[in-house]
Amino acid sequence: MKALFCFGTRPELIKVAPLIREFPGLGITPVVANTGQHSDLLKPLFELFQVKPDHDLEVMTHGQTLNGLAARLMERLDPVLVSEKPDVVLVQGDTASALAGAQAAFNRQIPVAHIEAGLRSGNMMSPFPEEMNRRLITQLASLNLAATEHNKNTLLAEGVRSETIQVTGNPVVDALKWTLKHVKPGDAFHDIYARVAGRKMMVVTTHRRENFGETMRLHLRALRKFASNHPEVCVVFPVHPNPNVRSAVADELMGCESVLMCQPLGYADFAHLLSKAWMMVSDSGGIQEEAATLGKPILVLRSNTERPEGVFAGVARLAGDQTENLEQLLESSAHDAAWFAKAATAGAVYGDGTAAQKTAKALLEQFSVEVRLAA
Repeated sequence: MKALFCFGTRPELIKVAPLIREFPGLGITPVVANTGQHSDLLKPLFELFQVKPDHDLEVMTHGQTLNGLAARLMERLDPVLVSEKPDVVLVQGDTASALAGAQAAFNRQIPVAHIEAGLRSGNMMSPFPEEMNRRLITQLASLNLAATEHNKNTLLAEGVRSETIQVTGNPVVDALKWTLKHVKPGDAFHDIYARVAGRKMMVVTTHRRENFGETMRLHLRALRKFASNHPEVCVVFPVHPNPNVRSAVADELMGCESVLMCQPLGYADFAHLLSKAWMMVSDSGGIQEEAATLGKPILVLRSNTERPEGVFAGVARLAGDQTENLEQLLESSAHDAAWFAKAATAGAVYGDGTAAQKTAKALLEQFSVEVRLAA
């Protein structure tokens, strides 16, 4: 069986890398189409996970709109599908690359398998446009690879047929565990950890489009006040390269001695940093999953989450849409020993690290009969 992976962002590669690595030994030939949405960020990840793209589509242009990106993705993917003739196309999550990959495959009558299927925030405009992307991919997919039982139940409630759903766990757990076990942290990690100097380390990230502007600035002001009032805490903040984030951070956090700002870290360094964290504050979906896997409490800088399993397990707490409440929430959470204890024992909220094997099994069961009949 030949399986074509279509992706183009850093989070996607982190989550599909364990599958690409494991599939050859499980009876599936992977073909990698890198759309290039995060071209510079992907190069070190290809090296880290020891995988390589078979096709580089280089779709990005300066000032590109969402519609312009979608058009270029479809245009450049189509000849790859024609030349490779895959038995199935795998897309991950909810990016433009994922939606375009699913649409292009559907138009060529190639089955689509959706990794991380069934995530829903309940608000079509948040996160935008990811929430609509993943809903549309569900309509195109022949196989829905749900990370959790909750995701499966969400799909069933939408009328998706049960025989097209398999619960596999999230491959981010595979990637995180493999990295912590096999890859040592580098100089960037050691430099930051030395500067933490034994203080409690709060790891912070923010980059979601819906938080740009005044919302992000209010979040940062609350974080600054908390850090200033708690010298025993060191806030480590890898700052996203987006200009909207960088300008807000420069205005609101510069000069605060308790906040260590740095460039985005490589995945291995960041994984090791998270493993040493006291707690996390983030609007990232992937970090919610990593926090639960590591047993670390996390405040989610959003009013909703498509990953409520972390909330159910007692790992994650939503900051909500009343940004002025974040300061109070930081104070109360930081002193809640029961929350830290519950998070530490959360267990396999998003999977046990065997998503690659379960995904391969699901693909072979779902499509090998179709492949044999076609032959």
